[in-house]
Amino acid sequence: MGPGPRCTCCGIDLHTHVVPFEFPAYAGGAVPAAWPSMKATDGCHRTMVVDGKNYRTVSEACWSAPRRIADMDAMGIGMQVLSPMPELFSYWMDAAPAHDLLRYINDVIADLAVSGAGRFACLGAVPLQDMDLAIAELHRLVAELGFAGVEIGSNVNGTVIGDPRFLPFFEEAEKLGAAVFVHAVRPAGMDRLAGPGQLQQVLAYPTDIGLAAASCITSNLLMKLPKLRIAFSHGGGTLASLLPRLREGWKVFPVLQETLEADPYEQAKLLYADSLVYDEPTLRHLLTVFCRSRIMIGTDYPFNFHERAPLSRIAAAFEDEDLRKKLTFANAAAFLNLKEAA
Repeated sequence: MGPGPRCTCCGIDLHTHVVPFEFPAYAGGAVPAAWPSMKATDGCHRTMVVDGKNYRTVSEACWSAPRRIADMDAMGIGMQVLSPMPELFSYWMDAAPAHDLLRYINDVIADLAVSGAGRFACLGAVPLQDMDLAIAELHRLVAELGFAGVEIGSNVNGTVIGDPRFLPFFEEAEKLGAAVFVHAVRPAGMDRLAGPGQLQQVLAYPTDIGLAAASCITSNLLMKLPKLRIAFSHGGGTLASLLPRLREGWKVFPVLQETLEADPYEQAKLLYADSLVYDEPTLRHLLTVFCRSRIMIGTDYPFNFHERAPLSRIAAAFEDEDLRKKLTFANAAAFLNLKEAA
């Protein structure tokens, strides 16, 4: 069952996350080590436990439609796009139990969308460690649940998404017209950070996303699949800084000239990105990297480290009213293939 009528009259927030109120007991034999559970913390918070350790304490905004809608109204957001918290991707789990867990999470998101009275669109998750199961769940998301598409990680157990092994999945997404949103997960380089664990989100996520986006350029993904709609979280991460080097390398090294089928800047213009960069000059710089019709609001709601005033950020960065409309709702409506975009 789909999420019902959609409201696109205000901002559309592409980048928000869901954590279920509870997880089912594992129905198989020995419980996989990474199978999550939830424990009560107080009336409005619960703690997700993974491998016997507290992973994160989250608020009711992760599962409560009324709470989310109240926050959306305060932020000027007409629609949120619901997607799983990245740690729930479960790529590191055996494929069969991961598939069971993700089906449950996708069903929770579908139910939350129905209770949202048209204020939510949905991106589900699939077990990309198994191509057959991933494609099967992608079909269920689109055909059965009415989702706009899928959220995937920047890497799958260390393999970047531009790797050819994932091409069949992207081919199927293009064929189905499913939007793909790429979010950082378990990033590389954690051993190079000096400081507390929160630096994973602050510094390592943008690095991993930049490498993931670059891999889609160096693998010519959009040259192969020109109708694929694929977006990157955190403003595309470090891609904006990597592109000048990639273009110069493309000019200098014959092997890159042979490998890349088009100018890296031209390929980058085919990608989408969210606006989650926390800074007006950086947001304006994204327009030199991505097309003005391919940047969308992203907040990382409802976690503490999120953009709290996305519309004000856009208004402060740009005077052009038409551009503001594109960034606020029109680009996301097109990315999600919402009928109201026409």
